[in-house]
Amino acid sequence: MKARVLVTLKPSVFDPQGSTIAEALHSLGFGRVSDVRQGKFFELDLDVASDAEARSLAADVAGRVLANPVIESFRVELPAPAAAAESGR
Repeated sequence: MKARVLVTLKPSVFDPQGSTIAEALHSLGFGRVSDVRQGKFFELDLDVASDAEARSLAADVAGRVLANPVIESFRVELPAPAAAAESGR
């Protein structure tokens, strides 16, 4: 099962890379972009039997290895079940 982990800086942490990207976008004519916060994206292949196990394992990995809890937050996403994804077409 795959899990995605998105790691971003906490809102209170200054993001110089995000500010630089926002300035570049403004200079390219994308003035309606008001702010940019950069982050990291990880895709994990997990050998687990359930969504609950996947979410728990991914959160444990993220909290202990992928994110710095002092300055970063993370979010775990699991793919939608195949049946639900197909019914939305």
